[in-house]
Amino acid sequence: MFCRDNRGMLIVARICTQFLEAENIPVLAWPAYSLDMSSIEHVWDALDQRIRQRVPVPANIQQLRTAIEEEWTNIPQATINNLINSMGRRCVALREANGGYTRY
Repeated sequence: MFCRDNRGMLIVARICTQFLEAENIPVLAWPAYSLDMSSIEHVWDALDQRIRQRVPVPANIQQLRTAIEEEWTNIPQATINNLINSMGRRCVALREANGGYTRY
């Protein structure tokens, strides 16, 4: 099963849709307003939290860039695995909420 958001460009979306249909790849309906269901959004949040907890906080662009690179590599693999493993529950919650708000 393939999952995609609906924020892409129309032409690219059309090409992708045609490919997925031609290859008989089932596509999970993905409401455009369900960004909280995107695992990468949670990774960005974890990264943001790690950056904000740094002492001292980055004071300029170069320090911010360095902090982002360091903290990105320090996000525990367990965090990523938990997000991946939660996708089934997330999809069920989204379906039960008819595409609306979920606790995720």
